[in-house]
Amino acid sequence: MQYRSIADMNATIAKNLHRLPGDIDLVVGIPRSGILAANLVSLTANIQMTDLDSFMAGKVFSCGITKRSTLLERPFDEMRRVLVLDDSINGGSAMREARIKVATAGIARDKVIFAAVYGTYERYEEADLVFEVVPQPRLFQWNLMHHKFLEQSCVDIDGVLCLDPTNDENDDGPAYLRFLAEACPLHVPTRKIASLVTSRLEKYRPQTEAWLARRGIQYGELVMLDLPSKEERQRLAAHGRFKADIYRRSDAILFIESEHDQAVNIAKLSGKPVLCLETQEMITPASALVRERLKEAKTAEGRHAMLKAAARVMLGERGYEALKSQVKKAGLIWQ
Repeated sequence: MQYRSIADMNATIAKNLHRLPGDIDLVVGIPRSGILAANLVSLTANIQMTDLDSFMAGKVFSCGITKRSTLLERPFDEMRRVLVLDDSINGGSAMREARIKVATAGIARDKVIFAAVYGTYERYEEADLVFEVVPQPRLFQWNLMHHKFLEQSCVDIDGVLCLDPTNDENDDGPAYLRFLAEACPLHVPTRKIASLVTSRLEKYRPQTEAWLARRGIQYGELVMLDLPSKEERQRLAAHGRFKADIYRRSDAILFIESEHDQAVNIAKLSGKPVLCLETQEMITPASALVRERLKEAKTAEGRHAMLKAAARVMLGERGYEALKSQVKKAGLIWQ
């Protein structure tokens, strides 16, 4: 599954600005996500922006003093060229509707460029330009909690749906009970989640279910860690292993996890992709193994293991054993 964050979108736009004509005076965002893309283009290229409905009404957004220039004060009817932009294009229906609206406004076709930051394909009849091809299945940071993929996903609670408890709140006692009742929401999904998988202890199920109900969060099942205490959970270091086991045995196609190290562990143990919200990246099982090897390489034992593995590959098994024998004969320690 492909994933793009807001930072990815900003980088993609910056890399593709050279592909746009230099006489664009206005960027028009197709609501809602296209307005985000249009704003990034507007700020980076220092040109005026507006949304599609305002554009049809002949209105543009005002700008701050730091961005004001004569180019940003060009009258609407004197715009040389207009960029109509959406965050993504798949079937092309939103772009077709935008084309119809613009056409009814009587604006000359050669004055308007229709583009999308991301597209399933490189070329579309509806779009003049696609900045980057991102094939399906794909997911964006700005539509994550409203996407149909939630209905096929396992989702963590703390750090995803609500803030993590502080050290003072996480006492496995009265302070923690207050946290469970008053936890500050981070993301409130608008679709039903297949499985909520949390390392919260099973004994806190009533409080967790009550908070979810108050927030209107729908889910198929709530899977909690069945251990007697916080101390036992910490002793067993069961967080990632527990989540990975549930995920691996499920039909879910994605796990959404807040913390990076746990995300890497879940991906490695489950053999499935994990979306890490801490770093806003999709972690695959293969990339999880690479991260683990790099982490090991930072230790002396890890470096020795990597050097020995490299020697085996380069010398072959017989050559490796011969080298090992020569090292020992020289009185050196083979670690």
